[in-house]
Amino acid sequence: MDKTIPSWIKINPDQSITLYIHAQPGAKREGVVGVYGDKLKIALSTPPVDGKANKALVTFFSRQLGIPKKNVQIVSGDFSREKKVSIHGLTLESVLLSLSQ
Repeated sequence: MDKTIPSWIKINPDQSITLYIHAQPGAKREGVVGVYGDKLKIALSTPPVDGKANKALVTFFSRQLGIPKKNVQIVSGDFSREKKVSIHGLTLESVLLSLSQ
């Protein structure tokens, strides 16, 4: 695998992975849209009301990456489209492979 790490991903000292996300709530379909600036753009069908889009984002990554929801945490950006999401228990290669499908 190519060792170039995209700008929207960071490997932390504890081997967790931080994803820099641009969320698009209220979309018609959910999924990875592509790269938006230096962030990964994720479309969510849930509207940004009462934290529902944040819960949908956690569920999206849990399903897409095949990990429990407890291994996905929104670190910052609760009230913003720009978010940092921490992923625990996966390698960089498995995250990149899962998000490219």
